[in-house]
Amino acid sequence: MKEFKITYFFDEMHYVRRFIHMESQAKAEKLVQDERDQFISFTDSRGIYHELHTKNVRVIQISEYHRVDKTKR
Repeated sequence: MKEFKITYFFDEMHYVRRFIHMESQAKAEKLVQDERDQFISFTDSRGIYHELHTKNVRVIQISEYHRVDKTKR
């Protein structure tokens, strides 16, 4: 599984990030397309619960995310 970062932009200063695990970017894109114009909910990495209507989002970006293990130095 690969990890993908999805960023939902509401305007130039306000956005929410979500991380998902999918087999490919094509499947991550399909998930975002299937969620279009409906409510979605998720808890982010900080434990904050988000509920948003994707109709109110202006831009959605998807990118593969490569975590860096900050404990190794």
